[in-house]
Amino acid sequence: MSDNDTPRALVPLAAEVLAGLREARDRFRPSLSLREVGLVRTVSTGVAQVSGLPELGFEELVRFESGLHGIAFNIGEDDNGIVLLGESTEVVTGTEVVRTGRVADVPVGPELLGRVIDPLGVPLDNGPPVAEARRLPIERPSPPIMDRAPVTAPLQTGIKAIDAAIPIGRGQRELILGDRQTGKTAIALDTILNQRDTGVLCVYCAIGQRASSVARTLAILREKGALEHTVIVVTEGSDAPGLRYVAPFAATSVAEAFMESGRDVLIVYDDLTHHARAYRELSLLLNRPPGREAFPGDIFFLHSRLLERSTHLRAELGGGSLTALPIIETEAENLSDYIPTNLISITDGQIYLSPRLFELGQLPAVDIGKSVSRVGGKAQLPALHAVSGALKLAYSQFEEMEVFARFGARLDARTRQILDRGRRTRLLLQQGEFRPLPALDQIVVLSALNQGLLDAIPLEAIPDAERRLRDAAARLPAALVDRLLTGETLRDADRDAILAAAKAALPDTDA
Repeated sequence: MSDNDTPRALVPLAAEVLAGLREARDRFRPSLSLREVGLVRTVSTGVAQVSGLPELGFEELVRFESGLHGIAFNIGEDDNGIVLLGESTEVVTGTEVVRTGRVADVPVGPELLGRVIDPLGVPLDNGPPVAEARRLPIERPSPPIMDRAPVTAPLQTGIKAIDAAIPIGRGQRELILGDRQTGKTAIALDTILNQRDTGVLCVYCAIGQRASSVARTLAILREKGALEHTVIVVTEGSDAPGLRYVAPFAATSVAEAFMESGRDVLIVYDDLTHHARAYRELSLLLNRPPGREAFPGDIFFLHSRLLERSTHLRAELGGGSLTALPIIETEAENLSDYIPTNLISITDGQIYLSPRLFELGQLPAVDIGKSVSRVGGKAQLPALHAVSGALKLAYSQFEEMEVFARFGARLDARTRQILDRGRRTRLLLQQGEFRPLPALDQIVVLSALNQGLLDAIPLEAIPDAERRLRDAAARLPAALVDRLLTGETLRDADRDAILAAAKAALPDTDA
């Protein structure tokens, strides 16, 4: 072949290459996307100052190069304060920050029952990853007033001193407060244990707790068979303050998902003292102006918008309820501190645990005189209300009389009778830890107390008498039990049947 034939031979090859280029051009789809990228200017413990994100929104989630996330707290023209949801050692000056366009959220759904997770939904129980059916924002508006229904159903704690004198209703917010090591967490755990066969789901939120305390709580719930209906959201004291801040909000979203599906839910915040301190730490690091006791003024709004999410929904919206038991720690029995007074004004009542009663062995150390429930009496079981309606007033009267009796004054017969019955009431209100008492047993025991069946029994024999009465409760007719526990009014015939069973269990009484 001559040299003149060579270019002519390359023509088919060139045409083939050109056709391939055209095909590649037609298949090409640009994948460019616009991203807002900022840079970290300064880093402190738990927070970072970021510039270069002019469109960043309040509480928007951002992502750092290391994969760590943060929440936008302070929004400025060219300087934004970011709360880190993890260790600040992963972020250094000059690190790139990218907007995500969404707020912080958490997985929700029945897949979480029996699991231990952190506020971002990461499993902490060495189990498989959570199957994410859906996610909800951790910050959500509380239900409107018109979506709420009255609190009408009781939430039994299984604790005689509370169910009888300071009852709690489903959808109520009842504060538990007291000094350190007075049994606040035990009250909450007893309440969770008592929901095992009631259909009430539970969410326990540990905020800034020691790992040993969380492990103990988990072991108790597992041993007592209560873990199957409970979700545990955990932050430890060594976790970043940002995680401690978002923990109760994330736990509430988990609980709200159950409530919106028509379930009754109990949520425990243990405790909001650590939550308030985490918020104070973050606020001071972000140069927010401090107020009373160095807490920023919006700490009240923080806790109010958290607890306002607990309610009872109307039947048209499923009829679910969310009952909140926030826990707060006082110092030296001072109820007038800033955070306790805030939460007392936000909630529907409080259960106060007295260190004086704790030291005397009166457990649970519930101070009935300083405790109150502004809602629960309307939701109390009618039968239990009928036998315990005057208990709070009578017990408070006994405590006052007992103080004066110590001076050795001569007492008339009526006063001696009040003191004798008050001492027996005090013994009956004592209860072992993690031993919740069914409502039926409480009705029988209090009926016997009110009718004076225990007045002739020596004080040292009262615990044995209570065991006898509980055995008698188990032998009551099924029809009577159904009426008592389904909310029917206590009839005279029912009262007579209960007293007859109680007298039979206490053959030595003269009443």
